[in-house]
Amino acid sequence: MAEERRFLSASGVPIALRRRQHSASCRELAVRGPRLQLRSLSAATSAVWLAAYGLFALCENSMVLSAAIFITLIGLIIYLHFMKIDQESLLVIGSLGIQVTSAYASGKESTTFIEMGQVKDVVINEAIHMQKVIYYLCILLQDPEDPEGVSEVVPLFQSSKPRLDCLIEVYKSCQEILEQRKTAPQSS
Repeated sequence: MAEERRFLSASGVPIALRRRQHSASCRELAVRGPRLQLRSLSAATSAVWLAAYGLFALCENSMVLSAAIFITLIGLIIYLHFMKIDQESLLVIGSLGIQVTSAYASGKESTTFIEMGQVKDVVINEAIHMQKVIYYLCILLQDPEDPEGVSEVVPLFQSSKPRLDCLIEVYKSCQEILEQRKTAPQSS
């Protein structure tokens, strides 16, 4: 069962939250940002190439045009492969752990897995950034030396930056599974 809802990011960009329930204790939550716009990509490329052509007209050196093309292509590859994230997903499996995946525009995926035994809680936190309050979802990891303490805070959805209404949906889904784990009888 998959369900998709539209929300806005902290910067006002439309994003989509897709919830897929695989079983009672397994849920996948994916936030998809806007796709790369060909119009903005074409505008940036054209601006660089026009500036290079202007320099070429002044100095009549073809290396300027070659360098502009080369730099533009390398920059585009770096942007698509290391910076532009299309989708961030969270797979919560009550008996196993939480898998966090980022899918880049180039097709590359980055995945992190956190064992459920390390998860203390999933919370919505707030931060002040440039004269406004932003909210973000994070996983609190349990300190192995102090069961009441937190050893690390792992922020989620750093690229898409969903607003509070979207974060609440994800938070509720995560908490339902975490509550099932807490109320389930502990096996030795």
